[in-house]
Amino acid sequence: MDVLDLTYALVGLGALMAALLPRLLADRPLSMPIVFLGLGLAVFAVFPDLPDPDPLAHPAAAEHLTEIGVIVALMGAGLKLDRPLGPRSWSSTWRLLGIAMPLTIAAAALLGWWWAGLVPAAALLLGSSLAPTDPVLASDVQVGEPGGHADGEDEVRFALTSEAGLNDALAFPFVYAAIAMAAAGTGLAGWLGEWALQDVLLKLAGGVVGGIVVGRALGALFFRSRSEKWHLASHAEGFVALAATFLAYGLTEVAGGYGFLAVFLCARSLRATERSHEYHQVLHDFVEQIERLLTVLLLVLFGGAVARGLLGALTWQAVAVAAAVVLVVRPLCTWLALVGGHGSRGDRTAIAAFGIRGIGTFYYLAYATSQAAFPGADEVWATAALVVIVSVVAHGIAAGPIMNRLDRRRRADLAVDP
Repeated sequence: MDVLDLTYALVGLGALMAALLPRLLADRPLSMPIVFLGLGLAVFAVFPDLPDPDPLAHPAAAEHLTEIGVIVALMGAGLKLDRPLGPRSWSSTWRLLGIAMPLTIAAAALLGWWWAGLVPAAALLLGSSLAPTDPVLASDVQVGEPGGHADGEDEVRFALTSEAGLNDALAFPFVYAAIAMAAAGTGLAGWLGEWALQDVLLKLAGGVVGGIVVGRALGALFFRSRSEKWHLASHAEGFVALAATFLAYGLTEVAGGYGFLAVFLCARSLRATERSHEYHQVLHDFVEQIERLLTVLLLVLFGGAVARGLLGALTWQAVAVAAAVVLVVRPLCTWLALVGGHGSRGDRTAIAAFGIRGIGTFYYLAYATSQAAFPGADEVWATAALVVIVSVVAHGIAAGPIMNRLDRRRRADLAVDP
C-alpha cells in the first residue's frame, strides 16, 4: 500500500466529513472535534506506516501548522462579532482577560510545580499555554455569522468569542517569561526588566498599532475606494480575507509586535469601517471554510500523536493537574472574575464552564520548546494534551444541550418581557 495514496484518500474523506458533520451533528451531544480526534486515533493506530505526527519530534512543523490554524480562526472570530469595541459593552471580556486569565495561569503553574513536580519554568509554560481559550474548537459556544445587529449577541456567546479572540495574544508575555526563566534559571535578575519592556509593553503596543493600521487601510481599500477596480467589496472575493490575515500577522511580526493580536484587531477594524456591509459575510464564510479544513487536519494529527504515545509521560499527578485545570481552575477563576458583571447567574455559570483548550495551547508549547530547553517538556506536552482531550470531549458533549437550554430560557424571557 502506497502511503501517499492513502494520504490522499484520508484528506478527501476528512474534507467530505468536514462539510457534512456540522449539519449531521447539529443539536446533538457530540461535536466535530470529538469525531476527528477519534478519527486520528483510529487511523494512526490501524495504519502504522503513516508518518509519526509527534510534535516533540517535529517541533517546527507543529509550530507552523498550529500558527496558521490560530491566525485564520482569529480573523474569523473578529469578523463575526457585531458588538462595537468599548469599555462597557465588552466589560465581560475585560474581566475574563484581566482577572480570570492571570488567575488561571498562576493556579495552573502552581499545580504543575506543586503536584506534578515540574521546575518553575516548565510549570509557568504549562500554565501560560493552558490559559488561552481556543477560537478553533469552540464554534459551538461562539456567536454565529456577522449580522450587523450588536443587540442580537447573547452575553455567553459574545464573551466566549471575544475572549478567545484576544487571549491568544495576551498569554504570549507569560510564555516569553517562561522562556526567559528556562534560559536564565529561576532568578528574576537579568531578564525581568527586559521582559516587561520588550515582551509586554512594546510587543503589545506593536500588535495594537499593527492591527488597527492594517485593518483601517484595508477597510478603506475594500469599502471606500472611488475606483471600481480597487473597490474589492463590490467583487465579493472571499479569499481576500486570507490576504488581510497574513498581511496583519506578517507585517506586525516583522515590526516586532504580537501578530495574533494584530489579526483580531484587523478584523475588528474592517468591521468598524463599514459595519453592516454584506461583504463581511463573504469574508467570514471563506475564512470559516478554511478554518474548518485546518481544524480537521490538526485534530487528526493530534489524534495520531496520542495514538503514537504523546501521553506516555503522564503521571497520576499530571492527570490530577489536567482534571483540576478543566473542572476547577477555569470555572472558579472565571466565576470570580464575572461577579458583579453583565449577564444572569446562568450566563456566568455557562461562561465559567466553557473554556475550550486546543490549538493555541499546542502552538505555544511548540514555540516555547523550540526557543529554550525545558526540563520535563515531554510531561508538559502530555499534561496539556490530556487537558485538550478532556476539554474537547466534555465541552463537545455538553455545549449543544446547555446552549440550547440557555436559548430557550432567553426566548421565554423575551416573550414575557418584549
